[in-house]
Amino acid sequence: MIRVASVPASHVYVRHLACPAGDDVIRLTDPVPADGRTVPGGWWPPLMLESGWVSHHHKEFDVFHIHFGFDAIGAEQLQDVVAELGEHDKPLVYTVHDLRNPHHRTPGEHHKQLDVVVPAADELITLTRGAAEQIRRRWGRETTVLPHPHVVERHWLERPRRDEGPFVVGVHAKSLRANMDLFPVLDTLAETVQSLPDAILQIDVHDEIFDPDDAYWYNPDAGSRILQYGEQPQVDVRVHPYFSDNELWQYLSDLSVSVLPYRFGTHSGWLEACFDLGTAVVAPSCGFYGEQRPCGVYTFDENTFDAGSLARRIRELHESRNFPRAGWSQRMDERRALARAHRDIYLRAMGGRNGS
Repeated sequence: MIRVASVPASHVYVRHLACPAGDDVIRLTDPVPADGRTVPGGWWPPLMLESGWVSHHHKEFDVFHIHFGFDAIGAEQLQDVVAELGEHDKPLVYTVHDLRNPHHRTPGEHHKQLDVVVPAADELITLTRGAAEQIRRRWGRETTVLPHPHVVERHWLERPRRDEGPFVVGVHAKSLRANMDLFPVLDTLAETVQSLPDAILQIDVHDEIFDPDDAYWYNPDAGSRILQYGEQPQVDVRVHPYFSDNELWQYLSDLSVSVLPYRFGTHSGWLEACFDLGTAVVAPSCGFYGEQRPCGVYTFDENTFDAGSLARRIRELHESRNFPRAGWSQRMDERRALARAHRDIYLRAMGGRNGS
């Protein structure tokens, strides 16, 4: 049995690394704060990254595996975690999901965190070859490239899509997180759908940006600007609370295309859910979305926006109706391979420590 302290364990990405038939890799349950504290969105900073947790619990795990969750702590605290792992001779595995944190407006703090975790890790994993190459150039480290597992469950993945109805281009503004630059994208899409028969631009946004009691997400100026798009032909603006998982899968299933309005980023679980559900994705050229799964790519990063490339991707999909979709057997083969690969990585990390 290999006992893994996974940060986190409850996230769908991590849960779907487990072999469907079971194996000898056991991931510890996420510890829950006794005081119930959370950050916006209902998530709490992982207790496994708090000072002293490793020292108090080192006998309960064989490998420490960080995925994400260190947004709320500084590089110094991560250095303390690394030091505690070293004191107790516990190997560290790190999956590099984000080379640029989508929640940070500037890259400085995340880069400091990566400069702690990437050199310290016994084994590194990432999702695309482009990300692995960037890691090699920056830190001189080799990285195992493994795909993102499925996101939705079987009944959703195999659920038939609607054959009739309008061509719906969706942009979910969520709560306007830091990597979103919404308005150049919406301006282009609002104009593009008007030139296409039976096309609709659907804009969704969380209601908390209109809530003056929400000090974190309140953004009435942006909210007002979003609402104004609803005055244009063929544009539908919807304001609502966070979707439940089932509501989110239904929303994505009802779209023809989901457009990601990101100026920066690296990989995307949203893109994977669309691949599961058969919803086409048009993703920005920043990061490595185009390597992650089949999708349309338009030119959009921190320095450049090419409105023409976005309009072309939408028109191409409107004409072709080519919406790639995962199959359940494909996803299960992939998941079994991911489970084997992670088991091998854990054994290699443990062997490297035992042999040192």
